[in-house]
Amino acid sequence: MSRVDHAYLSNIRNMGFRENLKAELAYRDILVKELAVLSGISRRTIDNYLREDGSMPSVESAVRIAEALGVTVEYLVVGRERREHSASSPIPDSRVVFKELESLEARDRKIVLSLIKSLIEIRESDQRDRGKALP
Repeated sequence: MSRVDHAYLSNIRNMGFRENLKAELAYRDILVKELAVLSGISRRTIDNYLREDGSMPSVESAVRIAEALGVTVEYLVVGRERREHSASSPIPDSRVVFKELESLEARDRKIVLSLIKSLIEIRESDQRDRGKALP
C-alpha cells in the first residue's frame, strides 16, 4: 500500500494516534523494539500506546516518537501533515523519495542525484532568464 493510500485511509477512518502509529510502523517496516531504540522510549510504553485500551502518550513522548519516525506529531494524531512547510522541514513526499532511494544501488542513486541537480540548474537558469527579461 502506498503512502498516499495510508494518508487516504487515515482521513476516511478518522484514525487516531494509535492507528496512525501502527500504520506508520507497518509502512516503514519498523518493529516496536526498533522504535524504542530510535525514540528512547521503552518498548513496554510503546506497546501500551498501541493497545486498544492503552493510554495516549505525553506530548514529549509523542514528539520523540514522531521525530524517530520522521513525521510530525500532527500526522500521528490526525493522519495528515500541515500544508505549509518551512525550509527546514521536509515535504511529505520526501519520505517516500528517501525510502525509494535507499532501495536503489549506489550507481542508480548517483543517476537520480544527477537528474535532480540538472533539474535545479534548469530551473535556476529559467529564473535568471526571466529576471533579465524584466524592464
